[in-house]
Amino acid sequence: MAITSKLQYLGALRLEAEHLKSGNTFITDAPTDNQGKGEAFSPTDTLATALGACMITVMGIRAVEEGFDLEDCSATVQKVMHSDPRRVGEVHVKVSLKANCDAKMQKILEGIGRNCPVAKSLHPDLKQVISFEWT
Repeated sequence: MAITSKLQYLGALRLEAEHLKSGNTFITDAPTDNQGKGEAFSPTDTLATALGACMITVMGIRAVEEGFDLEDCSATVQKVMHSDPRRVGEVHVKVSLKANCDAKMQKILEGIGRNCPVAKSLHPDLKQVISFEWT
């Protein structure tokens, strides 16, 4: 099994993550409410963002299989931290899509998004608040 990524601590609560297959990198910082600078995604930001990205990815795969794409699809993600213990308690994802398919396909895509691999990998105590806006 191949290693997915490599992390390098850069100091000052900052890390560089490298995707080994592609060589792409990104930086994480500790958030300002937890001793960090907040100049980049925090690890918990990446967790929340991964949910929205996974939802759109699997919905996009199904759309391609059905002969259309999710052109101009976007999402906003809001992470809500809880304490005692400190953790991500809620992730709110609002997906905005063009209504370029019928109502039945829209419901199918919404179900696929809600059941993406990241959604199914998160702890059941983490509240996922998902909404879809078809315009």
